[in-house]
Amino acid sequence: DLKASGFANANMEGADFSYAQLQGAVFSASILRNANLRGADFTYGMLDQTDFANADLRDAILVDTILLRSTFDFTRIEGADFSGAILDQSQIKFLCSRASGTNPTTGVDTRESLGCD
Repeated sequence: DLKASGFANANMEGADFSYAQLQGAVFSASILRNANLRGADFTYGMLDQTDFANADLRDAILVDTILLRSTFDFTRIEGADFSGAILDQSQIKFLCSRASGTNPTTGVDTRESLGCD
């Protein structure tokens, strides 16, 4: 349980936060390349300017999370719930091109949570 924790400007490449309770946590301007974030709950978190390259966000909950200017190169997002997340339009377009699945906790479809066409 890491609710409201602070990890801003941290290099956490390869970290394992799978199924962690991270509601309200701050990861601003951090590196989460190759991190295992599967099933983590980031609700109300700040993940802006974060590098998620090759990270595993499958089944993660990103409800009402700030993700502006974050990068998602080769990130796995199947089943992730982005409902109410704040994203740049270019991020939404990119994520929609890879979105699939339904979040097992919230029951929300990934494409629907991103507002994909």
